[in-house]
Amino acid sequence: MCGICGVWNYATREPVDRARLERMRDTLVHRGPDDAGTHFDDAAGLGLGFRRLSIIDPSPAGHQPMGNEDGSVWIVFNGEAYNFLDLRPQLEAHGHRFRSHSDTEVVLHLYEQQGTRCVESLNGMFGLAIWDAPRRRLFLARDRIGKKPLYYYDDGRRILFASELKAILADPTVARDLDWRAVGQFFAVGNVTGADCIIYGVRKLPAGHRLVCADGRVTTERYWDWLPAFRRVDRTRSEAEWIAALRATLTEAVRRRMISDVPLGAFLSGGVDSSAVVATMAGLSAQPVRTFSIGFADRRYDETPYAREVAQRFGTEHHELVVEPEAVESVLPRLVRQYDEPFADSSALPTYYVSKLAREHVTVCLSGDGGDEACAGYDRYDQALREGAVDVVPQWLRRLVLWPFSRLPAGTPGRSRARRFMQDATGRYVTLMRFMSPEHVTALLTPEAAARVEGDGAAAVATAFARAGDLDALSRVQYTDGTVYLPDDILVKVDRASMLNSLEVRCPLLDYEFLELMAAVPPALRRANGGGKALLKRAFRGVLPDAVLDRPKMGFGVPLERWFRDDLATFVRATLCDARTAQRGIFSRRGVETLIRGGASASIQLSSHLWQVLVFELWCRAYLDAP
Repeated sequence: MCGICGVWNYATREPVDRARLERMRDTLVHRGPDDAGTHFDDAAGLGLGFRRLSIIDPSPAGHQPMGNEDGSVWIVFNGEAYNFLDLRPQLEAHGHRFRSHSDTEVVLHLYEQQGTRCVESLNGMFGLAIWDAPRRRLFLARDRIGKKPLYYYDDGRRILFASELKAILADPTVARDLDWRAVGQFFAVGNVTGADCIIYGVRKLPAGHRLVCADGRVTTERYWDWLPAFRRVDRTRSEAEWIAALRATLTEAVRRRMISDVPLGAFLSGGVDSSAVVATMAGLSAQPVRTFSIGFADRRYDETPYAREVAQRFGTEHHELVVEPEAVESVLPRLVRQYDEPFADSSALPTYYVSKLAREHVTVCLSGDGGDEACAGYDRYDQALREGAVDVVPQWLRRLVLWPFSRLPAGTPGRSRARRFMQDATGRYVTLMRFMSPEHVTALLTPEAAARVEGDGAAAVATAFARAGDLDALSRVQYTDGTVYLPDDILVKVDRASMLNSLEVRCPLLDYEFLELMAAVPPALRRANGGGKALLKRAFRGVLPDAVLDRPKMGFGVPLERWFRDDLATFVRATLCDARTAQRGIFSRRGVETLIRGGASASIQLSSHLWQVLVFELWCRAYLDAP
């Protein structure tokens, strides 16, 4: 796992400022503490930068930027190509010669063989850049699911790219102006979605996309989409055949992700997903698997008893850490800065701490992330499916009947349900996915700030949901989550928290072959009788403890309402009620005071809103106020 960056002055061909590129590169030292490198093509006006976390072939032969035999093509590669050992013999048969045992060199020669289509042959997680000097072409790509990030900035004269936004902002000529459409997205869904970025003019390359900069212009295109797999539902297989296929595909995904030249372990939350990964690892390993869990003193949020039961079942070398709220105040500003853009998912905190714990023992961890999307696990799917029954009544009639109830005062029983039932299926799912309603956002911001917010912050959810309009109801919500929530929330959370600790995290349940297999499973087998992950649980019945398989779903949350009431109350008020926040002119003083009072109550919703505001203000201090 590594950090990449680069600059191409494609219009002027002016040589890249070496010191400036090295500053960009070294903002990524946490992603790659083991080695650093640069490559410059002064005639073309290009520079590449690289920070290395040595995982595969840690010898000097794996140093990057890496060139081909004649130095005409150069690569910087962040991530892992899990199938590189399968691809290498094929490339050698075509005459390619290798100087290292790294997956990076395989990707480099694969590009020489297949051009920009090379990413379609890769099974892995990556953000990569390839400079093709003979063609005067810069090629960027991001993995199918979006596990590894890639930002870029194009002003019509030059393109800058990097694994993290902070590296691009290390160039002082990139203005730090807010993109108010992205601000609206953050308050609507808790993050900045898709290709948008919180800094105006900067873009993210979306998951499953590639970019080509050539002939004075930048073009992007999608090369993979989960949608076609859902259209290939196979009803000819028996349940037993599906279980066998699931176990075989997951075992192969885990096996590939256990290839490492450095110590390896696994996150173990005690939920079905991470437990299934650990069980599979134990079956493939001759040594005890090293496992890592995070707990809380508040038992409503503590899963460590279940994790211990799984660890005992498989004889793992188990490590635990209890997160104390006092530590949050000191680590939160650093964590907010690490996330590059405002990020409201509070489970970033336990993800950071479990990564920190794991890094004391290993360099690579496998995790169960993606199981809810792949195997239909979220509880909200039940609500979406149940409420879909109202669509048998024409929407115009529902609006007519329910309009009086929708006008009741906020908080009145039945008001929110009436409003949902007046909507179509897209509108209802967007409402389910919102962090804040438009009314909450308007009440929170000053009139001036509210007027600057552009568009519907949840538009990405609506777009993905509409794109999957021909699918069955369950597949439609899974596709939407896999396209929006997964890459913009779950994978951002894991990548930034783990890389801050220089830890690589691999997700077998997000192997694209596993995802495509699960999409083809009939919906009634994916989720049966209101129970999520039905097929996955049946596949591991008798392997995992029944207590793990049968317990209610529990998110990776933190006890915000108690923390805001007790341990963090002073910190929150000192941050949000001082002159610095007021002078920024974004938040209404009344709105903030209302949230602080509500966040200290038993309201989980208001506590999450207060967390959102706190994160945004800390982000402003880190990125807008700092030199």
